[in-house]
Amino acid sequence: MPRILAIANRKGGVGKTTTTINVATAMAAAGKKVMVIDLDPQGNASTSMGINKKGAMKSSYEVLLGECRLTDAIVWTEIPGFSIIPSSADLAAAEIELVNISKREFALKNALSKEAVNYDYILIDCPPSLSLVTINALVAADAVIVPLQCEFLALEGISDLIRNINIIKKNFNPKLSLHGVVLTMYDKRNNLTQMVEDDVRSFFGKKVYDTVIPRNVKISEAPSHGKPVLLYDFKCSGSQAYIGLTKELLKRERELIAC
Repeated sequence: MPRILAIANRKGGVGKTTTTINVATAMAAAGKKVMVIDLDPQGNASTSMGINKKGAMKSSYEVLLGECRLTDAIVWTEIPGFSIIPSSADLAAAEIELVNISKREFALKNALSKEAVNYDYILIDCPPSLSLVTINALVAADAVIVPLQCEFLALEGISDLIRNINIIKKNFNPKLSLHGVVLTMYDKRNNLTQMVEDDVRSFFGKKVYDTVIPRNVKISEAPSHGKPVLLYDFKCSGSQAYIGLTKELLKRERELIAC
């Protein structure tokens, strides 16, 4: 069975999608077979991988509602070992449609368990809200990675998210854990960045990854070219940071398995 990691934060614009596709890219480069599930109706992960969402293809919407098999929605990227289940704008309506489904919180988990997919990791790019779609991701996941923008308001959102993770762990998914918090849009010249980092590391301790993701124009430019920043500009500081983050993440995974 693959390890399933949800990349989540109730706040938008904190780097969830960027983290998802670049960690997946780095994992694939390290020889892992990785699938990204784009669960955000905006479909930024799909766009960032150069996928034409207007094409005639199945999406995470159909998978979530049981209208197609998981394997029928897989789209392979140009990166060996890296595939994606694209998003659809229809996901915005899934919230309403799932209400009438029995055990609606388990829809994604059930879809994933129906087929023996040969992957090492499945990364789920969650929408920026605690919707029923996000709850499905957290119920299906083994652990959660939380990208946290180095701004004051981001701290308010993360406390709510951790509380929600604990509720889901108690009621639906006992194995769910916090894999780690990654500081994004990090600017060491900014005093606020240092203040946020100090607060987060003081509260979460070793759960905060040592690697931080800097503010970097190449990270912002890459999606418009339909590429992860690791392919767009491998040598830039953003690419090197995501390589470092992935190494750290995989090291934690080995330590978890050893336990």
